[in-house]
Amino acid sequence: MTTSSTTNRILVLGSTGKTGSRVFQQLKAKGLNLRPGSRSAAIPFDWEDESTWAPVLKDIDAVFVSYQPDLAVPAAVTAIEKFSKLAVANGAKKLVLLSGRGEPEAQACEQQIINAGVDYTIIRASWFCQNFSEGYLVESIIAGHVALPVPPMGEPFIDIDDIAEIAVEALTNDKHNGQIYEVTGPQLLTFEEAVNEIARATGKPIQYQHIPMEEYKALLKEFNIPQVYIGLLSYLFSEILDGRNAHVNDGVQRALGRPATDFATFIKKSIAAGVWG
Repeated sequence: MTTSSTTNRILVLGSTGKTGSRVFQQLKAKGLNLRPGSRSAAIPFDWEDESTWAPVLKDIDAVFVSYQPDLAVPAAVTAIEKFSKLAVANGAKKLVLLSGRGEPEAQACEQQIINAGVDYTIIRASWFCQNFSEGYLVESIIAGHVALPVPPMGEPFIDIDDIAEIAVEALTNDKHNGQIYEVTGPQLLTFEEAVNEIARATGKPIQYQHIPMEEYKALLKEFNIPQVYIGLLSYLFSEILDGRNAHVNDGVQRALGRPATDFATFIKKSIAAGVWG
């Protein structure tokens, strides 16, 4: 592997999140010069506080860009545009963006990265497998009752470990420059089928229930979920799962030279880690 000579110090945004933490740990294992990007870091970073952006970009050569809560929110395009321009002005030579599949808003953000004038890689991801093991569905799965407003549409869930491996490759190897990798798992599963797979593998009864969107939003409100997240989940469940993404892509194979991790393997890893008790 030819390692890029430009990536002397790498900034990993969202370094405490599901994807960013994996990217950070994999880069750390390679002994690379890193800077974490999070509100709790020694040099704090907050997407909602632009005064925190310049300090974390000082002496940075490459950036893993992950935006919270999602590139689909209205503020994302402007934030990505401003951040990418500031990163380049501060000397960054490579930007690697974690993007969303089938989201017009996310693709608008991708254009800001592409137009920044430096090397880039776009990782356009489907729904994460880890939403079942580290995200908003964990407690429901443990409780044995998952209620969602999603249509019975197939989704090729992607293992975040695959995404992180691609990000690390892109940050450290110039052969990925200019690439857009649309990454998915190798098979289509509905959310109900995915929950049933977890139930079978764990040997625990898990009831899946389809509920109307308004009922779901009311449920989230009861649990004091912030309105921005309620709106985001409503959008993702109603718009993005309309069939536009009901197909698999070869992004993992193209980037890593191996097949994407399947859902059954993800379940085995999660059980081994004691995720669902």
